[in-house]
Amino acid sequence: LRDDIKVDFEDKMMFFGGHSVMRSLVPHNESGVEIIKKLKAKADELGITVLTNTKATELVESDKKVTGVKATTKDGDVTFTASKGVVLATGGFGSNIEMRKEYNPEMDEKILSTCSPGSTGDGIVMAEKIGAATVDLSYIQTYPTCDITSGTLLYVGDVRLAGRSILVNKEGKRFVEELERRDVISKAVTEQTGGVSYMFWDEASMEASGVKEAHPEEYERLIKEKHLVKADTIEEAAAFFGIDAETLKKTIADYNQYAADGKDLEFNKRGKLVAFGEGPYYIMVSQPSVHHTMGGVVINTNAQVLDKDGKAISGLYAAGEVTGGIHGTNRLGSDAIADITVFGRIAGEQVSK
Repeated sequence: LRDDIKVDFEDKMMFFGGHSVMRSLVPHNESGVEIIKKLKAKADELGITVLTNTKATELVESDKKVTGVKATTKDGDVTFTASKGVVLATGGFGSNIEMRKEYNPEMDEKILSTCSPGSTGDGIVMAEKIGAATVDLSYIQTYPTCDITSGTLLYVGDVRLAGRSILVNKEGKRFVEELERRDVISKAVTEQTGGVSYMFWDEASMEASGVKEAHPEEYERLIKEKHLVKADTIEEAAAFFGIDAETLKKTIADYNQYAADGKDLEFNKRGKLVAFGEGPYYIMVSQPSVHHTMGGVVINTNAQVLDKDGKAISGLYAAGEVTGGIHGTNRLGSDAIADITVFGRIAGEQVSK
């Protein structure tokens, strides 16, 4: 990504949940936009045609080989013929509520989603219709700290991934290790009062993490929508959300002592513990949203899609979230980039032979 696609990575890393050490590189402006922009620029440079407003609906087979794709455009139906094969890179089904409920009834319409509206599982459905095997479709991941109204992932909340915040409940108590796996944190959040968590941090943490500078529009929106408060005192910040202030103050004092001692006695938080200091202080409310579907079509090491007998379907390849069996029951943060980069490259190399 850095050398060939020219993605600009910042000179910093984040401690994504579930990892044993800080190892996640951060692109410019701390979002995936930088990666998409550079990939689009590379595609333009290579003369690759990208069709928008075009929905693939069916895989075309001829002599037991996938030879094309049927699609619908704003001007009508069209069939694309593939001389060497088709690569499915259609993503997961995080935005398809009915499909979510089919494979995991707990992931119903009450749970919002961070996924794009196009994450509807069409690639999985098309592949199944021609006999593709699937795996792990019940494994649906939620991201633990998302917008309580829209369900979107909150980049301001990345102060947590810098190791500079704590999660508390309405009672002002910590209830989980802040850098645990996404499924562990999400489950813990749903068990708290109101099914939400409150992220607390101080001004030094805001400056050290750089989240306000990187995402000023989101920061201002959260303030305006009363999902985030900035206050001079802990009591004032707690009162904004009706959090027990005295308990919160004790929680912070305990955490500061853990930082001084170098050991979190409650949750054994990984990474370096940094004590909270002077205000202003910040508290942000959030809740889990569907973020990734670990299940999908089965592929081999050549990114070939397999049928139910474990044999490769001629002419059909897949990479990314449309595939299953890559990430187990719950994907670790930033591993999807490795997934799509490795298997996307393999699929491209194989189909071009």
